[in-house]
Amino acid sequence: MTSVVKFNVLTVPEGGGATLEERFAKRAGLVEDQEGFEEFQLLRPVEGTDKYLVYTRWRSEEDFRRWVEGRSFAKGHAQAAADAEKDGRAHGGHGGPAATGSEIWGFEVVQHVTARD
Repeated sequence: MTSVVKFNVLTVPEGGGATLEERFAKRAGLVEDQEGFEEFQLLRPVEGTDKYLVYTRWRSEEDFRRWVEGRSFAKGHAQAAADAEKDGRAHGGHGGPAATGSEIWGFEVVQHVTARD
């Protein structure tokens, strides 16, 4: 069976990267135990774009869908919303979403190479 890779492409306003990274760090542990989950990476842009990439790899499309439709996904997004509200109160009303746009890109893994030990 071929793994499935999903990129959540997040548009982050200038200066909002640290907030996004902090919110993702607080959600650690919510995806790792999901059936079919294989890997996660949060990728920070370094040149030419304001878009962060949230990379996840799954055993199958069905496993990814089950996670998106499940409680852990909802819990993580509810926590992000609560953090945004708290940030707004703590910073004079400047909270809100860390990203202003999101789109999902999906791929099947056709080649996978890792470093030799």
